[in-house]
Amino acid sequence: MSYTTAQARAGILEEIAAAVAELETAMGQLGEAYELLDEQTADHLEADLFRPVQQALGRAKATAAGFAGRHGLGPAAVVAPGTPGVHSQGAASFVTAAGEAVEEAATLIAELQDSMAPVEVGDAELRAGLASIREIAETVPHQVQEFLRRLGR
Repeated sequence: MSYTTAQARAGILEEIAAAVAELETAMGQLGEAYELLDEQTADHLEADLFRPVQQALGRAKATAAGFAGRHGLGPAAVVAPGTPGVHSQGAASFVTAAGEAVEEAATLIAELQDSMAPVEVGDAELRAGLASIREIAETVPHQVQEFLRRLGR
């Protein structure tokens, strides 16, 4: 059985859906952490972590929808995001888990880019979208470390 362009496009959408699920998991983790923090620290969480993760998530969803629309594909199968956990874990645990989820999303996008499938299907907008998602997502782990370093001071 030969590998078709249609199969490649479907596979690309599945990979983006998996990255979206990781980013949604991160959003849930950050939301849980936010609830456990004082107002000032929560504001820092929102500015330093929530916004870039939300931006990456929005771009991932828009990239997938645009790609599907340009090629007459239906939406990718929805991958359920992970569950945040329990409050007794503490804010630092939620922030750490969010960072890990974003790292996984960045890895999924990087592997997709490295596979050359986006080049093979000839979609420049897809390639630009993936690069943008990855660029944003790759800044988050450092921001997580900085946030955790300041937490509790």
